[in-house]
Amino acid sequence: MPVNLEANVEMQKSDKGKDRAGKYLTFKLGNEEYGIEILKVREIIGMMDITYVPRTPDFVKGVINLRGKVIPVIDLRKKFGLDEAEITDETCIIVVDVYRDDALVQAGLLVDSVSEVLDVEDGDIEDAPSFGEEIDTSFILGMAKVKGGIKILLNIDKVLSTEEITKISAIKERMESDEKEK
Repeated sequence: MPVNLEANVEMQKSDKGKDRAGKYLTFKLGNEEYGIEILKVREIIGMMDITYVPRTPDFVKGVINLRGKVIPVIDLRKKFGLDEAEITDETCIIVVDVYRDDALVQAGLLVDSVSEVLDVEDGDIEDAPSFGEEIDTSFILGMAKVKGGIKILLNIDKVLSTEEITKISAIKERMESDEKEK
């Protein structure tokens, strides 16, 4: 019985795309647009004072006090190896829920600007291209072809490694402990 490999590959792509279809909050870093599953987004806030925390990774901008909760802020530009940008009126923090090893950590993502919420269909999402074994693209959920361009869809749970999440959780706990002592 002949096997239609092309049809099988297309069916697998289609099935994978259905897992990724949905609503995404899109934002800009430089000239590129990225998207995060809307269900991972807690809220979007304007820039506020960020308290620097010594001995943290360079992409951790610091922490904010959001209605009594200490939230670590990740500079996505630095995390992705981009040049630092000037803070503008459009710069904002996207507060997201990050799950790692059954632990929920809230983190703020510093971005240049928020664009819109897009409804991305399964047929509009392709896998990230392979750049070889030495380049990790596991944090890319897929590439969405929408509105004549490409949006890089992020798997926010994989943008930060387990080790980084652990460090951020420790920073948060230390800052909350310091606040209670005051």
